[in-house]
Amino acid sequence: MTGHGYRTSALVAEAMGPFEGYRPNADAMLRVMRKHRQAADDIDGELVPEALLTAAKQSWDEAISLGQKHGYRNAQASVLAPTGTIGLMMDCDTTGIEPELALVKTKKLVGGGTMQFVNRTVPRALERLGYDAAQVEDVVGYIAEHNSVTEAPHLRPEHRSVFDTAMGDATIHYMGHVRMMAAAQPFISGAISKTVNMPEHVTVEEVEQLFVESWKLGLKAVAIYRDNCKVAQPLSADKKKTAEARPESGEAGELQTLPWSAKKRLPRSRPATTTSFRVGDAEGYITSGSYPDDGLGEIFLKASKQGSTLSGIMDAFSIAVSVGLQYGVPLEDYASKFINMKFEPSGMTDDPDIRFASSVVDYVFRRLALDNLPPEKRESLGIRSIGERKVEAAEKTAEPTAVEEAPLQVSEDAVVRPIELVAKPTAKELDAPLCYQCGSQMQPAGSCYVCGTCGSTSGCS
Repeated sequence: MTGHGYRTSALVAEAMGPFEGYRPNADAMLRVMRKHRQAADDIDGELVPEALLTAAKQSWDEAISLGQKHGYRNAQASVLAPTGTIGLMMDCDTTGIEPELALVKTKKLVGGGTMQFVNRTVPRALERLGYDAAQVEDVVGYIAEHNSVTEAPHLRPEHRSVFDTAMGDATIHYMGHVRMMAAAQPFISGAISKTVNMPEHVTVEEVEQLFVESWKLGLKAVAIYRDNCKVAQPLSADKKKTAEARPESGEAGELQTLPWSAKKRLPRSRPATTTSFRVGDAEGYITSGSYPDDGLGEIFLKASKQGSTLSGIMDAFSIAVSVGLQYGVPLEDYASKFINMKFEPSGMTDDPDIRFASSVVDYVFRRLALDNLPPEKRESLGIRSIGERKVEAAEKTAEPTAVEEAPLQVSEDAVVRPIELVAKPTAKELDAPLCYQCGSQMQPAGSCYVCGTCGSTSGCS
């Protein structure tokens, strides 16, 4: 392919001229072409079909002959792209330069979920090794379950190395990857995009030696990947394993728990408050149950005109939040995550403390914060009652009281610079929604938001 590519490149150069910079480097370029041709002579004729080897040598002969006359239009004619991409497009297990990652691979998808790839060449290999159909079926079934051939039935010990892979319990040594690349590099004008898989326990010195050997073997590029060096890797050889619990024991051998992890159950009879609300065209009820002396412990949400799906989701959401509260998750943590969450239904409410809500969840946690959190905790979230906002407005409009202070002694040579006070944005400012009209970031205006670009409001000012 590379020889034929350069042959075509020489024909293009006859019509359009060689690439820029070819003339001063013509001798070096032709010397590289002759090295490619010599590599074809070094191929063992017993390992390649005679017709294919003859065609390869002829392609390089023509590429050199035409290149001497016309030059080459392309400095490079071929590279080897990532095997995973090519393999998926070609619907093959491996392109040959890259060994199979594992007999059964699990790929993590970008949008979530996983996909399993099972090697389909194993049955063909077993048939060529002389196993009958029943034995092949048993071995393939074992591989599908264990992702290994170590203890597979019927498989003879001398055949196990045939199924070594890049990852797993029977792996190809990482220098085997490098030497395979070195065997193919003389026939490719560019580099090989291939990952050399190294075990997790590999040392820095071993990585250094790998790069040195790659250079000695003439590789133009080499990339390594040390197993488990990333928190999440897209391809893995192991199936999902259930982590074994390893409890840490204290001095007395008892299990230790995190300070917040002990569940505190509510008493059978507990005080509760039910609040009706309306957000946009949706109406509903919030029922919050509390510990007699220790704050919120559970919530229940009920919305009107809800179907079975929405009802189930709201029930599940309420249970999840309630369990978290009983395990000690602070209400302010929930509020910081769920306020300003935007989805329909949203809009005006019938609550004087919360005139506008960007969603039902936004309203629910603003209401729960107002009912259960002290003002100092709500202040950082930008949640204030109407009474608190009135007091704040009155303080801003009141005349400031003059305070006499001792005069400062400033030398004549001193340079006085004004101090700029940089206000830290509150959570309400950071989480302000985008304008419905122009898409700009809105700004808090009381309990509502106003757009500084087009002047639109969120509906209550």
